[in-house]
Amino acid sequence: MKYTIDQKGFYGSFGGAFIPEMLYPNVHELQDTYVELLSSASFQEEFHALLNEYVGRPTPLFLAERLSEHFGAEIYLKREDLCHTGAHKVNNTLGQVLLAEKLGKKRIIAETGAGQHGVATATVCALKGLECIVYMGEKDIERQAPNVARMKMLGAEVRSATSGSRTLKDATNEAIRDWINNPTDTHYIIGSVVGPHPYPDLVARLQSVISQEITNQLVGDPTHVIACVGGGSNAIGAFYHFIEDESVKLIGVEAAGEGVTSGKSAATLALGTPGVLHASMTYVMQTLEGQVVEPHSVSAGLDYPGIGPWHAHLHSEGRVQYDSVTDQEALEAALFLSRLEGIIPALETAHALAYLSKMKLEHGNRVVINLSGRGDKDLATYMNHFSL
Repeated sequence: MKYTIDQKGFYGSFGGAFIPEMLYPNVHELQDTYVELLSSASFQEEFHALLNEYVGRPTPLFLAERLSEHFGAEIYLKREDLCHTGAHKVNNTLGQVLLAEKLGKKRIIAETGAGQHGVATATVCALKGLECIVYMGEKDIERQAPNVARMKMLGAEVRSATSGSRTLKDATNEAIRDWINNPTDTHYIIGSVVGPHPYPDLVARLQSVISQEITNQLVGDPTHVIACVGGGSNAIGAFYHFIEDESVKLIGVEAAGEGVTSGKSAATLALGTPGVLHASMTYVMQTLEGQVVEPHSVSAGLDYPGIGPWHAHLHSEGRVQYDSVTDQEALEAALFLSRLEGIIPALETAHALAYLSKMKLEHGNRVVINLSGRGDKDLATYMNHFSL
């Protein structure tokens, strides 16, 4: 188990919990209890019952025949876009809300970029009757208006982050400030495998239902598993049960924006260096002086200057191959899938799909792509770009 977390919350030299003193009680409470709570029979029974009956799991593993014919290999789509709320995010929010209930927390806060994590959090809070506050960058509020409306309709309060680039990084900063000021009654649901220990491991465990289902649904192992990577929750969820099986090639696709070296990119592993971001040691897009470089991606969910520490470790060990595609390549891949298979993907997912064109696939390859979310929320971008 060379790739997993140690007792101090590190994946190799990445991870840990670099937190202010005010957060020690909350974070240590989670560190001390999350494994036992997640493993308990009562948690597992309620979690899996709601995954099946409320979320709609298991999601299908769809053999995309026309896509397969085009690329000359068997290509399967793991349909996380068919989860209730339209993305894999609900797996994590459901689990963390159940965890928060067991810890006696009545107030939930979250951050969101594309809005899918915010909608998933607002949905499960409505189901459980919990107060919900979602922080979202001002720029993302403008480009993800349908998801903002969904959150409000579900009863959540959406608070705008107006500092910095006004995107996911700044929303995360605001959520952490809220948690520091409300340490006793509030649980912070981080939406990806980022943040202080135990969040990267906690979120990965909850999202691992994706790869567990793939192993159950596919006869034999895939040759490749591909997923887009911002913070990296859908990718870790798809990789989880294959990480120790090195016969399966794992590929994470970052957002190159207008080009990795264009100055408008979010390809953290291509451009970043080790540093602390949002209380965790990982790769960060930063200047020589340690100032965060503002990222850019057409996809709000990938517009993040860091990456989960487990991904940083898997990158440094060479276990996962990380590459990137541009905004333009992702947009073209979204249109291609829509017209070939009748599935409109989220812009995040379109980055993973675009990578197919960069691969040298062979007859006999069996490729699984994690279709992490549906494209309704990105329709305005598609309309503008393709003049629909």
